[in-house]
Amino acid sequence: MKKSHNPDLIPTARILRQEMTREEKHLWYDFLKNYPIHFTRQKIITHYIADFYCAKAKLVIELDGAQHRTEEGRAYDEKRTEFLKQYGLVVLRIPNKQINDNFEGMCKYIDTIVRKRLNGEKMPLFM
Repeated sequence: MKKSHNPDLIPTARILRQEMTREEKHLWYDFLKNYPIHFTRQKIITHYIADFYCAKAKLVIELDGAQHRTEEGRAYDEKRTEFLKQYGLVVLRIPNKQINDNFEGMCKYIDTIVRKRLNGEKMPLFM
């Protein structure tokens, strides 16, 4: 299945890059930006915008704030994750609280997931 993106989302993705949350900025500038395996931020994948995306590892990282804990937020996230799985992508959801309270541990966790994905290992994701 070929991934394409909706060009109408380009302005939204630009705005999201300019107005990242505190947690997104922390993860991007203090870890992912200089990570040895390339990540992009606010990546358009079909009709969704992923917080962070690693094409080589087929990994999407989503940082979740309070809106993701509502019934509607959870339902939307589940639908989105199932859709992205069709492209062979794994979606790693990390609560903002984990970035704030356990940043080093989350960086190690992300690194472990990326390495396992690059080695073709299947790994259950817990977050």
